[in-house]
Amino acid sequence: MMSPSIPYLLSIITFLPLLGALAIAFVGDDGSKKQIALGTTVVTFLVSLLLLTGWEGGQAGMQFVEDYAWLPEFNMHYHLGVDGISLFLVLLTTFLMPIAIYFSNLYVQEKVGTYLILMLLLETAMTGVFVALDLVLFFVFFEFSLIPMYFLIGRWGSGDRVYAALKFFLYTFAGSALMLVAILALYFQTGTFNILELQGAALSPAFQTWAFLAFALAFAIKVPIFPFHTWLPDAHVNAPTAGSIILAGILLKMGTYGYLRLAAPIFPEAAAQFGPLVAALAVIGILYGALVALVQKDFKSLVAYSSVAHLGFVMLGIVAFNPQGVSGAVLQMVNHGLSTGALFLMVGLLYERRHTRMLDDFGGLWKSVPIYCGFLLVVAMSSAGLPGLNGFVGEFTILLGMYQHTPFFAVLGGVGVILAAWYLLTAFRKVAQGPITHEENQVGRLQDLRPNEVAMLLPLVILFFVIGLFPNLFLEKINPSVEALVQNTAIVMKVER
Repeated sequence: MMSPSIPYLLSIITFLPLLGALAIAFVGDDGSKKQIALGTTVVTFLVSLLLLTGWEGGQAGMQFVEDYAWLPEFNMHYHLGVDGISLFLVLLTTFLMPIAIYFSNLYVQEKVGTYLILMLLLETAMTGVFVALDLVLFFVFFEFSLIPMYFLIGRWGSGDRVYAALKFFLYTFAGSALMLVAILALYFQTGTFNILELQGAALSPAFQTWAFLAFALAFAIKVPIFPFHTWLPDAHVNAPTAGSIILAGILLKMGTYGYLRLAAPIFPEAAAQFGPLVAALAVIGILYGALVALVQKDFKSLVAYSSVAHLGFVMLGIVAFNPQGVSGAVLQMVNHGLSTGALFLMVGLLYERRHTRMLDDFGGLWKSVPIYCGFLLVVAMSSAGLPGLNGFVGEFTILLGMYQHTPFFAVLGGVGVILAAWYLLTAFRKVAQGPITHEENQVGRLQDLRPNEVAMLLPLVILFFVIGLFPNLFLEKINPSVEALVQNTAIVMKVER
């Protein structure tokens, strides 16, 4: 039921960026547009914090629910809500957006208004995916997110940006088309688009199999899981820095979230049947992504392949489908958004100074830009899963859950942790350590981080330590919803058998 003290809170959080985008359309100068965009995302973040202050601890169900008939003749509803699984994904979205907008305000020079409008539209779409409880509403937000990102990559990217944007769009759109067919079939089987009702629906094994495959393929492309990952490196390498931050930080989570919220609980028999295959692909992604990252010469490409590896961990936790694995996966979604978003931010800050991302063009930067290198070290260690930082908690919990499910996959996942430390430390060594071999990197020629750039990075680093040292602040809100989801899915499977 709707929170009596904060009515329409989820609608406000979702559509406030849309209002900001409309306001920018009526403003003339770029300075005002930048202020409106940044102000909108900051206010949206502050409003989203009310989710924490109004949160009812220990509750597994949806909170801040809004439910109104949308198209009654088709039983479609404007139905929103958050639980422990989606809460921190909404907050991750509203947290990363002001950082991405601030970076954009510093460095984006062309068609500023259109760029900022697209970024704000993207925020509305992403938030909508995480709060939608009606399948059609979910699909609308899921699909709408493609359009702003397509134009952001294709217009403000670099290199072969048009090819990368088209590949991103076609891959994800193809997967979504299959999901749309499955959604329609699901409606004619059950008569509802209500996601919570669908999670308890009794569906025949044959229907579950093909519908699960349609949903799973759409989300596998979005995550992306090996071998559906080939669009990701192109999109990341050619996207503008803020686009990469949002793509890695939030957009990819729509795939893992969709698999956890829809594919696994609505089609539990099929999810169990194909679980070993998905786990095997996740492990291949962890090892393949790490090994390919290890040999990259382009810093941004290295971070892109690291996402394939890290999101393999998230899928491994979901496939385990026990409380430890799934809670770890939810927390790791947040961790990956923070750590990889920060890594892309570090790459972007370096690129704006040297206009190159090739690792061989650096070396010895610790002497010339020590503040930058200090932040880079912390961010790299966060992504590598160093104990005390956020990445460790998520990966450890996932491996714990997977070990209870299939120890062999957990052992292979552990190898991926070692490989992650290897390629991240290698990248750090090539950038920061050793002698300075290029004149452009000499002390005094390369500018260290400015105070406003430090202010942009500091909230991310603080969260690394908060999650790493006090994980229960997050897990105590995540666990009740995860435990209920796992338990209810197990009950549905017993009934169907």
